[in-house]
Amino acid sequence: MGAEVAAGGGSLPGFLGRKSRYARMDDVLPPEPEDGGVVRVRGGGGGSSRRYVFACSVFASLNHVLLGYDVGVMSGCIIFIQKDLHITEVQQEVLVGCLSFISLLGSLAAGRTSDVIGRKWTIGLAAAVFQAGAAIMTFAPSFAVLMTGRLLAGIGIGIGIMVAPVYISEISPATLRGTLASFPEIFISFGILLGYVSNLVFAGLPDHINWRVMLGAGILPSISIAFVLLVIPESPRWLVMQSRAGDARAVLAKVSDSEEEAQERLAEIEEAARVTASDKAAWRELLRPSPVVRRMLITGLGVQFFQQATGIDALVYYSPTIFRDSGITTESQLLAATVAVGFSKVAFIVIAIVLVDHVGRKPLLYISTIGITVCLAVLAASLSLLARGALPSGVAIGLAILTVCGFVAFFSVGIGPINMVLSSEIYPLRLRAQAVGIGFALNRMASGGVAMSFLSICRAVTVAGAFTAFAVISALSVVFVHLFVPETSGKTLEQIESLFGGGAVTSGEVELGDAERLEHKRLVTH
Repeated sequence: MGAEVAAGGGSLPGFLGRKSRYARMDDVLPPEPEDGGVVRVRGGGGGSSRRYVFACSVFASLNHVLLGYDVGVMSGCIIFIQKDLHITEVQQEVLVGCLSFISLLGSLAAGRTSDVIGRKWTIGLAAAVFQAGAAIMTFAPSFAVLMTGRLLAGIGIGIGIMVAPVYISEISPATLRGTLASFPEIFISFGILLGYVSNLVFAGLPDHINWRVMLGAGILPSISIAFVLLVIPESPRWLVMQSRAGDARAVLAKVSDSEEEAQERLAEIEEAARVTASDKAAWRELLRPSPVVRRMLITGLGVQFFQQATGIDALVYYSPTIFRDSGITTESQLLAATVAVGFSKVAFIVIAIVLVDHVGRKPLLYISTIGITVCLAVLAASLSLLARGALPSGVAIGLAILTVCGFVAFFSVGIGPINMVLSSEIYPLRLRAQAVGIGFALNRMASGGVAMSFLSICRAVTVAGAFTAFAVISALSVVFVHLFVPETSGKTLEQIESLFGGGAVTSGEVELGDAERLEHKRLVTH
């Protein structure tokens, strides 16, 4: 690539001390002598702007801690809720799975809401709605009231998980977008780990108190969102759509390495905004897509579907059930094993964030989907052999823990975070909010379908049979990645459209154009 710096060359230290695979030519060429002419001084500086973008991305991702915590804590809460409120197995499935179905309503509403009130204030709205739901669940005296709080929390989560990736992608430069857009997934993973730890810590309390304390603790992260709203700026793309170019320029000056880069990004956004359709026109285009938009939808919706259809929520929500089936018996051992799963998920999502802009999206998706397929197949085989008495209990327990941790590790290093990256970067600005909302809605439907049916499926075809089906679906996801997912690393949001056949620019020409524009920038600034 024209803008790619060879390994061992003069690439600048990248984000958070790592080397950036993509650098600007005027960053790596020798500087002109100070006494030989006028040198234009950079505005802001790369280090300070990157730290600012990093902080904004972290703050915008805090809502995802709520989703992760809810998912993780419910795996243990359901054990004690069943004892306290005496709910049936079907009620357990509904309580667990309804969050995903209800959150899809929030995801669909978030697209329109974020276009009206802005990405920033939609993040705040999501936290407020979740707080109300979590408070109701904490003090619920019955299953009906518990479900009311669960539904309200689901709407808040749906809004939050849709808007944060869009916001992050719209403030991030192309060279950091993959890394920063992965932040929501690491915060989900961190939230899941917190939920597992909460289960283990509070399990010793009386059954009518412990699950309430576990759920109530989930309110704490959402309180911090009030501070976040005072710190983060509005999305520059949304500001341009509201005819507030001056405000957008001010934001871009803070999140760009130089004044020239800020002006270039603003020009690209304004050019894209000129063809931005109305809300009705956007939905009309999505319902009757052109070949280019259809290819984008196939990629975006397909990745969203396969992320959940391979069974990640079954492993996270029902990991105690899986470990019990493998031979672990006591509640403390079951909850301790889930904490190991949580640590594995967090550790490998950090690895993914480091690699996503270095290795690229597609190679990580290959590693992820193939690894998940192997882990699911081994888990299904080991549980089947254990049921037939052909595998010692100790070996089965070891394989179960190893494969479940392996599953979440491969998930976290690829399709988990990259799902969010792709969903927020492949669509043109005029369709982005609505298309991302549809994608998250599909994601939540698949998640809810898995969560609400897993126990019933296990009862019908055994746990081993359920994971055999997941393994087959995961194998199909490998084929899907090969056929339908392009490499988007290092492209600006406006250039990515060309990868799907939009415009007259091909992928190679986009890369050459980047290099030529950056070289031109060096010449005019020296």
